Amino acid sequence: MVKKRQEWPEVGDIVIGTVIRIEPYGAYVKLDEYDGKEGFIHISEISSTWVRNIRDYVREKQKVVAKVLRVDKIKNHIDLSLRRVTDQWKRQKVAEWKRAQKAENLLLLAAEKLGKTLDEAYEEAGWKMEDAFGEIYAGFEAALEEGENILLKAGIDEKWAKVLTELAKMYVEIPKVKISGILTLRCAKPNGVEIIKKTLKEAMKAGEAGKDGVKVNIYLAGTPRWRVEVEAKDWETAEEVLKKVVDTALTLIKEEGGEGDFKREPR
Repeated sequence: MVKKRQEWPEVGDIVIGTVIRIEPYGAYVKLDEYDGKEGFIHISEISSTWVRNIRDYVREKQKVVAKVLRVDKIKNHIDLSLRRVTDQWKRQKVAEWKRAQKAENLLLLAAEKLGKTLDEAYEEAGWKMEDAFGEIYAGFEAALEEGENILLKAGIDEKWAKVLTELAKMYVEIPKVKISGILTLRCAKPNGVEIIKKTLKEAMKAGEAGKDGVKVNIYLAGTPRWRVEVEAKDWETAEEVLKKVVDTALTLIKEEGGEGDFKREPR
Protein backbone atom coordinates (compact mmCIF):
# COMPACT_ATOMS: atom_id res chain seq x y z
CA MET A 1 0.00 0.00 0.00
CA VAL A 2 1.46 3.34 -1.06
CA LYS A 3 1.95 5.75 1.82
CA LYS A 4 0.90 9.37 2.11
CA ARG A 5 2.47 11.73 4.63
CA GLN A 6 -0.82 13.14 5.78
CA GLU A 7 -3.24 10.91 7.66
CA TRP A 8 -6.37 12.27 5.97
CA PRO A 9 -7.17 13.49 2.44
CA GLU A 10 -8.38 17.04 1.97
CA VAL A 11 -11.58 18.25 0.33
CA GLY A 12 -11.00 18.48 -3.41
CA ASP A 13 -8.24 15.85 -3.49
CA ILE A 14 -8.32 13.17 -6.17
CA VAL A 15 -7.82 9.77 -4.54
CA ILE A 16 -7.57 6.16 -5.62
CA GLY A 17 -9.29 3.33 -3.82
CA THR A 18 -10.78 -0.16 -3.94
CA VAL A 19 -14.51 -0.83 -3.79
CA ILE A 20 -15.11 -3.11 -0.80
CA ARG A 21 -18.91 -3.12 -0.47
CA ILE A 22 -21.89 -2.13 -2.59
CA GLU A 23 -25.31 -1.23 -1.24
CA PRO A 24 -28.43 -0.07 -3.13
CA TYR A 25 -27.75 3.49 -1.93
CA GLY A 26 -24.00 3.69 -2.61
CA ALA A 27 -20.56 2.11 -2.54
CA TYR A 28 -17.92 1.88 0.18
CA VAL A 29 -14.31 2.36 -0.87
CA LYS A 30 -11.03 1.61 0.91
CA LEU A 31 -8.63 4.50 0.26
CA ASP A 32 -5.40 2.83 -0.80
CA GLU A 33 -3.18 5.82 0.03
CA TYR A 34 -4.55 6.55 3.49
CA ASP A 35 -3.88 3.44 5.54
CA GLY A 36 -7.11 1.79 4.44
CA LYS A 37 -9.44 4.56 5.57
CA GLU A 38 -12.95 4.09 4.23
CA GLY A 39 -14.86 6.46 1.99
CA PHE A 40 -18.44 6.43 0.77
CA ILE A 41 -19.84 7.21 -2.69
CA HIS A 42 -23.56 7.99 -2.59
CA ILE A 43 -25.52 6.69 -5.56
CA SER A 44 -26.12 10.30 -6.67
CA GLU A 45 -22.33 10.72 -7.03
CA ILE A 46 -21.78 7.57 -9.09
CA SER A 47 -22.68 8.99 -12.49
CA SER A 48 -23.98 12.18 -14.11
CA THR A 49 -26.82 10.12 -15.58
CA TRP A 50 -29.62 8.39 -13.66
CA VAL A 51 -28.41 5.18 -12.01
CA ARG A 52 -30.93 2.36 -12.02
CA ASN A 53 -28.55 -0.32 -10.78
CA ILE A 54 -25.34 0.77 -9.07
CA ARG A 55 -23.66 -2.49 -10.02
CA ASP A 56 -23.77 -1.44 -13.65
CA TYR A 57 -21.16 1.19 -12.73
CA VAL A 58 -19.01 -0.29 -9.95
CA ARG A 59 -18.18 -3.71 -8.61
CA GLU A 60 -16.41 -5.15 -5.57
CA LYS A 61 -12.57 -5.10 -5.75
CA GLN A 62 -12.66 -2.52 -8.55
CA LYS A 63 -10.07 0.27 -8.46
CA VAL A 64 -11.73 3.68 -8.72
CA VAL A 65 -10.52 7.28 -8.89
CA ALA A 66 -12.70 9.64 -6.88
CA LYS A 67 -12.90 13.25 -5.71
CA VAL A 68 -13.11 14.03 -1.99
CA LEU A 69 -16.28 15.99 -1.17
CA ARG A 70 -16.30 16.02 2.63
CA VAL A 71 -14.03 14.85 5.44
CA ASP A 72 -15.29 14.35 9.00
CA LYS A 73 -12.36 13.24 11.16
CA ILE A 74 -14.49 12.99 14.29
CA LYS A 75 -16.99 10.62 12.69
CA ASN A 76 -14.23 8.95 10.65
CA HIS A 77 -16.25 9.62 7.50
CA ILE A 78 -15.19 10.61 3.98
CA ASP A 79 -17.66 11.40 1.19
CA LEU A 80 -16.47 10.76 -2.36
CA SER A 81 -17.64 11.32 -5.92
CA LEU A 82 -17.00 9.46 -9.14
CA ARG A 83 -19.06 11.66 -11.44
CA ARG A 84 -17.00 14.77 -10.66
CA VAL A 85 -13.73 13.21 -11.83
CA THR A 86 -12.75 14.11 -15.39
CA ASP A 87 -11.06 11.61 -17.69
CA GLN A 88 -7.89 13.69 -17.56
CA TRP A 89 -7.83 13.68 -13.76
CA LYS A 90 -8.36 9.92 -13.83
CA ARG A 91 -5.45 9.33 -16.19
CA GLN A 92 -3.18 11.62 -14.18
CA LYS A 93 -4.08 9.94 -10.89
CA VAL A 94 -3.54 6.43 -12.23
CA ALA A 95 -0.15 7.46 -13.65
CA GLU A 96 0.78 9.09 -10.33
CA TRP A 97 -0.34 5.97 -8.44
CA LYS A 98 1.77 3.67 -10.63
CA ARG A 99 4.86 5.84 -10.13
CA ALA A 100 4.24 5.89 -6.37
CA GLN A 101 3.98 2.08 -6.34
CA LYS A 102 7.29 1.78 -8.20
CA ALA A 103 8.90 4.20 -5.77
CA GLU A 104 7.66 2.26 -2.75
CA ASN A 105 8.95 -1.02 -4.18
CA LEU A 106 12.37 0.55 -4.65
CA LEU A 107 12.32 1.98 -1.12
CA LEU A 108 11.47 -1.49 0.20
CA LEU A 109 14.42 -3.01 -1.67
CA ALA A 110 16.70 -0.30 -0.29
CA ALA A 111 15.39 -0.89 3.23
CA GLU A 112 16.07 -4.62 2.97
CA LYS A 113 19.63 -3.97 1.82
CA LEU A 114 20.24 -1.64 4.78
CA GLY A 115 18.40 -3.72 7.36
CA LYS A 116 15.71 -1.08 7.78
CA THR A 117 11.91 -1.11 7.77
CA LEU A 118 9.78 0.47 5.06
CA ASP A 119 8.63 3.12 7.54
CA GLU A 120 12.26 4.01 8.22
CA ALA A 121 12.90 4.17 4.47
CA TYR A 122 10.16 6.76 4.10
CA GLU A 123 11.32 8.80 7.08
CA GLU A 124 15.05 8.72 6.30
CA ALA A 125 14.89 8.98 2.51
CA GLY A 126 11.46 8.90 0.87
CA TRP A 127 9.97 12.09 2.29
CA LYS A 128 13.22 13.96 1.68
CA MET A 129 13.07 12.89 -1.97
CA GLU A 130 9.48 14.06 -2.16
CA ASP A 131 10.41 17.45 -0.68
CA ALA A 132 13.31 17.92 -3.06
CA PHE A 133 11.87 16.53 -6.30
CA GLY A 134 8.09 16.79 -5.94
CA GLU A 135 7.58 13.04 -5.72
CA ILE A 136 9.68 10.09 -4.62
CA TYR A 137 9.99 8.44 -8.02
CA ALA A 138 11.24 11.71 -9.51
CA GLY A 139 14.06 11.47 -6.98
CA PHE A 140 15.02 8.06 -8.37
CA GLU A 141 14.98 9.52 -11.89
CA ALA A 142 17.23 12.37 -10.75
CA ALA A 143 19.64 9.88 -9.15
CA LEU A 144 19.79 7.91 -12.41
CA GLU A 145 20.58 11.01 -14.44
CA GLU A 146 22.87 12.92 -12.06
CA GLY A 147 24.22 10.36 -9.60
CA GLU A 148 24.03 10.04 -5.83
CA ASN A 149 25.28 13.59 -5.19
CA ILE A 150 21.84 14.91 -6.11
CA LEU A 151 20.41 12.84 -3.24
CA LEU A 152 23.11 13.99 -0.85
CA LYS A 153 22.17 17.59 -1.67
CA ALA A 154 18.58 16.71 -0.74
CA GLY A 155 19.78 15.84 2.77
CA ILE A 156 19.77 12.06 2.37
CA ASP A 157 22.37 10.08 4.29
CA GLU A 158 25.27 8.72 2.25
CA LYS A 159 24.35 5.07 2.92
CA TRP A 160 20.84 5.62 1.60
CA ALA A 161 22.00 7.75 -1.32
CA LYS A 162 24.40 5.06 -2.52
CA VAL A 163 21.85 2.22 -2.36
CA LEU A 164 19.04 4.28 -3.87
CA THR A 165 21.24 5.32 -6.78
CA GLU A 166 22.30 1.72 -7.39
CA LEU A 167 18.64 0.66 -7.50
CA ALA A 168 17.78 3.55 -9.81
CA LYS A 169 20.43 2.36 -12.27
CA MET A 170 19.02 -1.15 -12.12
CA TYR A 171 15.29 -0.53 -12.27
CA VAL A 172 14.47 3.03 -13.36
CA GLU A 173 13.98 3.99 -16.98
CA ILE A 174 13.53 7.63 -17.93
CA PRO A 175 10.39 7.94 -20.08
CA LYS A 176 10.85 9.33 -23.56
CA VAL A 177 8.52 11.10 -25.97
CA LYS A 178 8.84 10.95 -29.73
CA ILE A 179 7.61 13.32 -32.43
CA SER A 180 8.17 13.26 -36.16
CA GLY A 181 7.44 14.84 -39.51
CA ILE A 182 8.27 14.67 -43.19
CA LEU A 183 10.98 16.96 -44.51
CA THR A 184 11.08 17.41 -48.28
CA LEU A 185 14.34 18.68 -49.80
CA ARG A 186 15.17 19.34 -53.45
CA CYS A 187 18.34 20.62 -55.10
CA ALA A 188 18.77 20.64 -58.88
CA LYS A 189 22.54 21.17 -58.84
CA PRO A 190 24.77 18.39 -60.23
CA ASN A 191 25.96 17.64 -56.70
CA GLY A 192 22.46 18.04 -55.27
CA VAL A 193 22.50 14.66 -53.53
CA GLU A 194 25.65 15.51 -51.63
CA ILE A 195 24.26 18.94 -50.72
CA ILE A 196 21.12 17.34 -49.27
CA LYS A 197 23.14 14.79 -47.27
CA LYS A 198 25.34 17.56 -45.87
CA THR A 199 22.26 19.65 -45.06
CA LEU A 200 20.68 16.77 -43.11
CA LYS A 201 23.92 16.08 -41.23
CA GLU A 202 24.23 19.72 -40.18
CA ALA A 203 20.55 19.83 -39.20
CA MET A 204 20.94 16.78 -36.94
CA LYS A 205 24.03 18.29 -35.35
CA ALA A 206 22.22 21.59 -34.71
CA GLY A 207 19.26 19.81 -33.12
CA GLU A 208 21.29 17.74 -30.70
CA ALA A 209 23.74 20.52 -29.75
CA GLY A 210 23.61 21.25 -26.03
CA LYS A 211 20.67 18.90 -25.44
CA ASP A 212 21.31 15.97 -23.11
CA GLY A 213 19.15 12.92 -23.61
CA VAL A 214 17.96 14.01 -27.06
CA LYS A 215 18.17 11.75 -30.10
CA VAL A 216 17.53 12.87 -33.68
CA ASN A 217 17.01 10.35 -36.47
CA ILE A 218 16.57 11.24 -40.15
CA TYR A 219 15.95 8.54 -42.71
CA LEU A 220 14.68 8.32 -46.26
CA ALA A 221 10.91 8.06 -46.59
CA GLY A 222 10.99 8.05 -50.40
CA THR A 223 12.89 10.58 -52.50
CA PRO A 224 12.80 13.56 -51.95
CA ARG A 225 11.07 12.98 -48.62
CA TRP A 226 12.89 12.38 -45.33
CA ARG A 227 11.33 11.41 -42.02
CA VAL A 228 12.67 13.39 -39.06
CA GLU A 229 12.20 11.80 -35.62
CA VAL A 230 13.09 13.46 -32.34
CA GLU A 231 13.18 11.58 -29.03
CA ALA A 232 13.43 13.56 -25.80
CA LYS A 233 12.47 13.53 -22.13
CA ASP A 234 9.49 15.83 -22.57
CA TRP A 235 7.24 17.31 -25.25
CA GLU A 236 8.57 20.85 -24.89
CA THR A 237 12.17 19.79 -25.51
CA ALA A 238 11.16 17.53 -28.39
CA GLU A 239 9.23 20.34 -30.09
CA GLU A 240 12.12 22.75 -29.62
CA VAL A 241 14.64 20.34 -31.13
CA LEU A 242 12.40 19.42 -34.06
CA LYS A 243 11.95 23.10 -34.91
CA LYS A 244 15.71 23.63 -34.75
CA VAL A 245 16.39 20.68 -37.06
CA VAL A 246 13.78 21.75 -39.61
CA ASP A 247 14.71 25.43 -39.56
CA THR A 248 18.38 24.58 -40.04
CA ALA A 249 17.69 22.22 -42.92
CA LEU A 250 15.40 24.63 -44.76
CA THR A 251 17.82 27.53 -44.31
CA LEU A 252 20.83 25.56 -45.58
CA ILE A 253 19.06 24.08 -48.58
CA LYS A 254 17.85 27.52 -49.67
CA GLU A 255 21.38 28.91 -49.32
CA GLU A 256 22.46 26.23 -51.82
CA GLY A 257 19.75 27.22 -54.28
CA GLY A 258 17.44 24.38 -53.38
CA GLU A 259 14.00 24.30 -51.80
CA GLY A 260 12.18 22.43 -49.10
CA ASP A 261 9.13 22.16 -46.88
CA PHE A 262 8.07 20.32 -43.78
CA LYS A 263 4.86 18.59 -42.71
CA ARG A 264 4.44 17.64 -39.09
CA GLU A 265 2.97 14.21 -38.28
CA PRO A 266 0.42 13.94 -35.44
CA ARG A 267 1.61 12.63 -32.08
